Amino acid sequence: MESAVIATPLGTARITGDSNGIQSVRLAGDHIVSEDIPLLLHPACQQLKEYFDGTRKTFDLTLNPQGTEFQQKVWKELSRIPYGKTVSYLQMARRLGDPNAVRAVAAANAKNPLWILLPCHRVIGSDGDLRGYAGGIDRKKWLLNHESPHRQTTLFNTEPTTWSVP
Repeated sequence: MESAVIATPLGTARITGDSNGIQSVRLAGDHIVSEDIPLLLHPACQQLKEYFDGTRKTFDLTLNPQGTEFQQKVWKELSRIPYGKTVSYLQMARRLGDPNAVRAVAAANAKNPLWILLPCHRVIGSDGDLRGYAGGIDRKKWLLNHESPHRQTTLFNTEPTTWSVP
């Protein structure tokens, strides 16, 4: 199993995979960014960089997430949510053939091992609320704004300002 840590606008991410595909992309906390990226992981690292740069909307990678049969079905359904669009947990459950499986769908989303590549951030509550996200609601908001054709901007500078008195 190969591994690399890359920097993203939302923190470092650890990517793991082998010749069968990418197994995981997870937020990595305070890990040091890898100086040498294994050749096998170059495409994933490059495509994630392009996504964050705003030049990539879909991924062309072999994925190999490990999970139960139900989790695999949910994750496959995640891959069908288009860039810049959202669906509700209820819509996901209905697409999977069981509208009563909302909680199971949410639990499978929480176990998604392929951050960004399988876009669980695009799943929201039926009322439009941003609900549970393993990376935190602030990251979910950032990702949805990043993908939105109508990006939210701020009126205020969010960078620290140094004031001086003449």
